[in-house]
Amino acid sequence: MFDKKLTNTVHRIQKACRERKIKITTAESCTGGLVAAALTEVPGSSDVLDRGFVTYSNAAKHEMLGVPVITLTRYGAVSRQTASAMAKGALARSMADIAVAITGIAGPGGGTAKKPIGLVHFYAIARDGRRIRREMHFGKLGRGKVRMRSVREALAMLELLAAGGGI
Repeated sequence: MFDKKLTNTVHRIQKACRERKIKITTAESCTGGLVAAALTEVPGSSDVLDRGFVTYSNAAKHEMLGVPVITLTRYGAVSRQTASAMAKGALARSMADIAVAITGIAGPGGGTAKKPIGLVHFYAIARDGRRIRREMHFGKLGRGKVRMRSVREALAMLELLAAGGGI
């Protein structure tokens, strides 16, 4: 299902997680569970993946991850604030040591002048406080490509945190 480059990234994530004895959780919106799917594509994923949350709607973000309604109202579902709250909520509601969250506009519709199609916010956090935040503007590549590039970006962030990086 996933290409060799992505599979190699997952192997490196698994290795780093095993070496450091850490687990991962995911909180996904526009990727609809593809990051968790990529992590489970490689055998041995049960050693490193605790759980994944697919929170496509605002209600799911609030109910499953505890994203404050005021955050969703004030900043919107596609914002750095919501991505941060999603990651923190996933970490709080799991046994994982690191979490990654993705929220964005994959298209083909839904974009605005301030939040165009292809805008994706990422937030990854470790229990020890290390974190990574990214905002990507993939443009109108098409829904599938925006989602796959988002998966690659999220995995790169997980790899960095799993290896001990981040700020």
